[in-house]
Amino acid sequence: MHVTVFSTKPYDRRFLEEANARGGHSLSFLEARLSAATSGLAKGAGAVCAFVNDEVNADVLASLSSMGVKLVALRAAGFNNVDLEAARREGITVARVPAYSPHAVAEHTIALILTLNRNIHRAYNRVREGNFALDGLLGFDLAGKTAGVVGTGKIGEVVCRILTGFGCTVLAYDPQPNAACEQMGVRYVPLEELLSLSDIVTLHCPLTPATHHLIDARALARMKRGVMLVNTSRGAVIDTRAVLRGLKDGTIGHLGLDVYEEEADLFFEDLSQRFISDDVFARLLTFPNVLITGHQAFFTGEALANIAETTIENITSFERTGQAAHEVSIEKIAR
Repeated sequence: MHVTVFSTKPYDRRFLEEANARGGHSLSFLEARLSAATSGLAKGAGAVCAFVNDEVNADVLASLSSMGVKLVALRAAGFNNVDLEAARREGITVARVPAYSPHAVAEHTIALILTLNRNIHRAYNRVREGNFALDGLLGFDLAGKTAGVVGTGKIGEVVCRILTGFGCTVLAYDPQPNAACEQMGVRYVPLEELLSLSDIVTLHCPLTPATHHLIDARALARMKRGVMLVNTSRGAVIDTRAVLRGLKDGTIGHLGLDVYEEEADLFFEDLSQRFISDDVFARLLTFPNVLITGHQAFFTGEALANIAETTIENITSFERTGQAAHEVSIEKIAR
């Protein structure tokens, strides 16, 4: 099958080509993001491969359908950037990578927590400048603290396991409790209780209408003063403007982000020679107790290999049977 791969970086090409050595598909790699303006670049392809910030809306899907594209293979677990109703209407199958390496995202989450707590990012810069003073670098023991994990799928489960190992009391919120988490001593509580009791709140839920701006001004008002908030799920799970206000009034003591709700025009690109026009994002960067990484939590060799292999598996299955190995549909989501 001829596949047009959008939003390609060198590492995408490397891992997809390695996975495709057994698949035998014709892969065309483009640096351009998928959008209404670039969808025409998929002409002649039977499938497109898209990433998290590609636009797969109704206009794009109509354009792809008119060119004969029958499959959108997402090389990601999330699918909030896809109009599933429009895909069904256009007869386009949508597939995703439901799991790759939960350890990659979970371990990055813990890295953010530890870095923020012990001010590693600030200490690193100080030492490079010959400043070995400890004032302003005071942290706290994780042992004995209460950590709230919102979303206990595969990633959340690993986060719970690591936090338990640190000696934290771990609370969790998820409409579908995970038995493995319960077995390790995690206690499921209503979201309001989790927010009010937790010293650390870390988010691992998908972006859906129910979780959009889950952490807003009302949620922040329930949290302990000085709480540490970490988000490695999807940017729009938090209301960034409300979080900014929480930083300014001291409600939030530490903020760690690997995602941002307006990240599409920022992340995955080198903008070091350009002016960042997003005032909210620029304001976040001024806080010493904020640590932002550019959507890199997934970025390990193991995870990229798994993503590539599952993506090729989806394409191969669709070519041979008319069904992708890991399809996304409105009916399945509803269940």
